[in-house]
Amino acid sequence: MSDESAWESVARLVFPFTAEGQVDEEVLPLYALDWTVPHQSDVTLDPRIDLRKLDFTSLNQSRFSKLMHSSFEGLAPATIASYSVLSRSLVQIHPGKKTSFCTFFSAFPGGYWARWTHVSTVRLTIQATGKGTIAVLRSDGRGLFTTVHSQSIDSNKHDSIVTIEVPLTGMLDGGYVWFDAEADVTTPLVLSDCSWQVPLAQHNTDTPHTISLAITTFNRPTYCLNQLRVMGQDANLHQRLDTIYCIDQGQDCVDQQPGFQDVATALGPSLSYFHQKNLGGSGGFARGMYETLIAHKSYACMLLDDDAISEPESILRAIQFSDYTTKPFIIGGGMFHLDDRTSLFSSGECIDWKRMWYYPALGLPYNHDFALEPLRDCPELHQRVDEDYNGWWMCLIPCQVIQKIGLPLPVFIKFDDIEYGLRAQKSGIATISLPGVAVWHQAWHEKDQTRTWEEYFAERNRFLTMLLHEPHKPTTRIMLESFCDEINLGLRLQYSSMALRHLALQDLLQGPQHLLEIVSTRLKDVNELRSQFTDAQTKPRLDDFPSAYRQAMPTGMNPTSGKDRHIMALKGVVTGILHSMKRSASTCDDSERPEVEIAAHNTSWMSFAGINSALVTSPDGNSVAWLKRDNKEFAAALKKNYQLTQQLIHQWDQLSAAYRNAHLTSVKTWEAIFGLKQ
Repeated sequence: MSDESAWESVARLVFPFTAEGQVDEEVLPLYALDWTVPHQSDVTLDPRIDLRKLDFTSLNQSRFSKLMHSSFEGLAPATIASYSVLSRSLVQIHPGKKTSFCTFFSAFPGGYWARWTHVSTVRLTIQATGKGTIAVLRSDGRGLFTTVHSQSIDSNKHDSIVTIEVPLTGMLDGGYVWFDAEADVTTPLVLSDCSWQVPLAQHNTDTPHTISLAITTFNRPTYCLNQLRVMGQDANLHQRLDTIYCIDQGQDCVDQQPGFQDVATALGPSLSYFHQKNLGGSGGFARGMYETLIAHKSYACMLLDDDAISEPESILRAIQFSDYTTKPFIIGGGMFHLDDRTSLFSSGECIDWKRMWYYPALGLPYNHDFALEPLRDCPELHQRVDEDYNGWWMCLIPCQVIQKIGLPLPVFIKFDDIEYGLRAQKSGIATISLPGVAVWHQAWHEKDQTRTWEEYFAERNRFLTMLLHEPHKPTTRIMLESFCDEINLGLRLQYSSMALRHLALQDLLQGPQHLLEIVSTRLKDVNELRSQFTDAQTKPRLDDFPSAYRQAMPTGMNPTSGKDRHIMALKGVVTGILHSMKRSASTCDDSERPEVEIAAHNTSWMSFAGINSALVTSPDGNSVAWLKRDNKEFAAALKKNYQLTQQLIHQWDQLSAAYRNAHLTSVKTWEAIFGLKQ
């Protein structure tokens, strides 16, 4: 196909810049990196190698050294010395250097296009000046790769247009297409306007899709304003946007911030700003989805967190991918750490129905650092991954999907994105977490929901999701794990969290109408309940409390076997229950100094073994609480948990039917919640 009008660019190679207009070198390895000699691992070449059992008992020192050497051979942090970024779409390869574009944001995810669209060919187009070589490579789902085309460049005065077509055959299980560029030893090679193109004939619609964005925010006006500013500055993206719905649910409002009027002027009529009562993430995103639906302008609504840093090209790629999918799908993106910006926390995830908890699909790890292990050298990342859901830090949902399955659950926060993905899956609508699409977002290592009000919503909504989608009563394992979770909190002296879990189950047992009645008020009640417990009463400094006698030793310094940990936990439970039978409710005097000081990252229950009181810092490092043992409270909480879970099991079928028939996610239900219609 030689006619230029027959092709459309669906992924442009761009480079990152800061708000100040400087190249953002911190994340460059996600876009391009120095070429290194490739290594095909034994696992890639022979998948059956994993069936062979390793015998470490016969491993001597020399064999161990050889094993370690082979394991780390060629594994070195990615470097970016071979090229210089000249603009958003312009890069120069230095003389005699070679650069690889087999990276998260630059490689074309051919396996996903082969699986979810009718596209069978992709074309690379580059404007090149200078002297050098362009080599195009492709991989399969196993990570095996080969060079499919190599083209010399010798054009010092005028741009040389490079176009190379690559078939997407043999890529149903996964695989990428990318290129490497090498400059002549005497002349730099300048590349501009590089893009991956697909045949327009495979378009699934007569006109390109346009979308609306839904950004919900609560007292994060600066973050949200930056998001709006980025959306308005990208001309290519702006052409595909109908409306940006900014749903402000806080008191520190976005429209009151300096610079808002300039941003609003730049966005013009495409910005629609709403202020509503705080209905949580589910309420904010539901409002954006609702407004998109009734406007009848957009193909889809993209949900975007207010505190995420977006790569506009990612949003555009998700939109254009939807132009070619065989039918409407939910299209999501990955989440990179905001403070470790080359590490991908996760893309889409799957649900373990035995636990009703999430995990990375196909056994892939969380927190993959592409600066340490680039895409080309990680064959497991070349396989196509099918997910159950995508987090709502970034997620495109077609209006046809919303019309078919409804709006989010009115649950404030937690499990709203998970439940929506499972609901869509049940209706035959897949969720696709598309490589090359992602945002940067604050990861969870500075959060611990068990020590905040969020524990209430996580526990309640987890079981609500089970009531809606699990065809049978929960297994004994799930109830046992719930009880063990309760024990874990008690051993960590977090009695407020135990109380929140009890309130969650009590509310769930009252049925769907009660859920609707408390959607905008429960957070206040939850915080009032927490405030009654010592472990939830924080102060900003350690010096605000009596000093502890010592610091606790990190539990990781004393590894124990699983059997030993279980015995230790059992002793803790039995001891607590036995002490609760004594006249005194607590084994520690309020006037005492804390026994130990425990850092937030060391708050495993094992750190509290034999400890009656401790100063514990918050996960974000901004506050401290004095946790005190109360064995009577512990024993009473365990008893209450058992009673509530047994009641839940007994009423499971009745509750499940009630929640499934309550139309919680209908437009009519949400209009009542928003106060739009009575």
